[in-house]
Amino acid sequence: MTLSSIVVQTKPENIETVIETLKESDLCEYHLHDEKGRIIITVEGEGTEQEIQKLTAIKEFKHVVSAEMMYSYSEEELDKLRENIGDNIPVWLNDENADAKDIVYHGDLKKKY
Repeated sequence: MTLSSIVVQTKPENIETVIETLKESDLCEYHLHDEKGRIIITVEGEGTEQEIQKLTAIKEFKHVVSAEMMYSYSEEELDKLRENIGDNIPVWLNDENADAKDIVYHGDLKKKY
């Protein structure tokens, strides 16, 4: 399953109409909006492809000026990344006595452990 946030833009005078259209569509979940016509929604899907289909449909709604995906989260992708970490975790990350102020960042965490 994937979950993505989308910012929908409309003219301020159309915001209530667009919010109602979004709520009635069963494509997304409405979260909040501002006075400038920006609306925050989330969509869920079996994969990114399904979410993009929903985004494309939302872009076609009357009074929608734009709709853009801002963030996407994939549970399966995160699980695969966790599996690949394996023994590459620096020892100091599991040291209970380690202090964050002692961490030295050199611009590339992958090569600095």
